[in-house]
Amino acid sequence: MTTIGTPETLLKSFPDHTQLPESDGTFVKNFQEHPQSILLTDSITPILQKRHPDGNYCIGQDSGIYWRMTDPPEKGAEAPDWFYVPNVPPLLGGQIRRSYVLWQEIIPPLIALEFVSGDGLEERDKTPWTGKFWVYEQVIRPAFYGIYEVRQSRVEVYHLIEDHYELVPANERGHYPIPPLGVELGIWQGRYQNVELPWLRWWDAQGNLLLTGEERAEQAELLLQQERQQRELAQQRAERLAEQLRAMGINPEE
Repeated sequence: MTTIGTPETLLKSFPDHTQLPESDGTFVKNFQEHPQSILLTDSITPILQKRHPDGNYCIGQDSGIYWRMTDPPEKGAEAPDWFYVPNVPPLLGGQIRRSYVLWQEIIPPLIALEFVSGDGLEERDKTPWTGKFWVYEQVIRPAFYGIYEVRQSRVEVYHLIEDHYELVPANERGHYPIPPLGVELGIWQGRYQNVELPWLRWWDAQGNLLLTGEERAEQAELLLQQERQQRELAQQRAERLAEQLRAMGINPEE
């Protein structure tokens, strides 16, 4: 007689993030990918810290999301260039995550982003079981899926409605709202890490660009300089007024 284990027992028998490959051995597609991921993470971190005061969230950057068992194992994973999962601890069992295993954690990402290096067909492939778009839409099921094409200076954002993705229309600013986070996603033409490109960036719901830590520090320093200049101007005006009063025979201190 064959005994079938409980769902909990079967789940425990599956490999976890420590047993699955953390990479499929392929190279990063280009030099822009890692700076782009850092830019997204750095600028949205204050928003996520407010949303998760307990610190329970994780961000993956070119990390595998395992969704089925295959041989070799990495064939059963997709590796978004950037994704965010709410309400899960950043460490798992006291260890840094090597990957995100759906059958172990259940909670899907809220948003997954792919950075196109080729013609974009791979990211839009809807072939059942093998196409990247199909896997995200039907299995991994992040609420939002974005396809960023730096060469075309554009991003497409899809929202999961029941069992399929629908294209999110751009708002009046040309951005794509992500309501659960209170942010918008869009293209920003500018210089980051010494490279001028149409970068993928976040804005708040009022259309204000979310700044990186370095940009926030520069802005704070600029405000301090402006305050110093205002104090200096006020002091100069006071000194000129005092001189004028003395010339009129009036003691400015009385």
